[in-house]
Amino acid sequence: MAENDTTTDTTSGTTSDTPWEPPLAGTEEQALLGALDRLRATFRYKADGLDAAGLTTRVGSSALTLGGLLKHLAANEDHKFSVKLSGAPMDPVWADNGWDDSDDWEFESAGDDSPEQLYALYDGAVARARASLAAALGDRGPDAMAHVSDGEGHHANIRRLVLDQIEEYGRHTGQADLLREAVDGRVGEDPPPGWQPVSGAWTWPTR
Repeated sequence: MAENDTTTDTTSGTTSDTPWEPPLAGTEEQALLGALDRLRATFRYKADGLDAAGLTTRVGSSALTLGGLLKHLAANEDHKFSVKLSGAPMDPVWADNGWDDSDDWEFESAGDDSPEQLYALYDGAVARARASLAAALGDRGPDAMAHVSDGEGHHANIRRLVLDQIEEYGRHTGQADLLREAVDGRVGEDPPPGWQPVSGAWTWPTR
């Protein structure tokens, strides 16, 4: 891409047509949140714009689907950045759930949800997680203690929660790569410059 095709933010190091890129030389907080948001955007690109058939496509003997991953990661975002972060309950959108009967409820039930429901669920959870993280970090930074503990009074800090979520996305984005390629052949490591979701209500973070 020619240099004049993008506008670079000299503070963050990102470009206007690749808002998911982490800063080139940011603070620790900017680097952590930037790495997480790049994985969120890559996963969202892999899952974007599909109908029910695409969201329920499987590969081989695996029961994983892109719809299941959307719902699982939405639940993970809400649980980690509400219950674990501050002790707050999960959003009411999860009130009618089936986790008492199955730890894999979100994977198993996603096939009963419409694409519109799944995209809205995921995008809403990411927006809530970003807002909760921003409020918790405040002026304290990643060293701030989170609510979750080991039961003996030792609390995780926010850094640990963000790194855990980066690990979660690293695993599931790789699975999404294979699933999306099986649906329509979409491949690639990152979204193409200028990409915008065609489904749901995704918004880019502001830092």
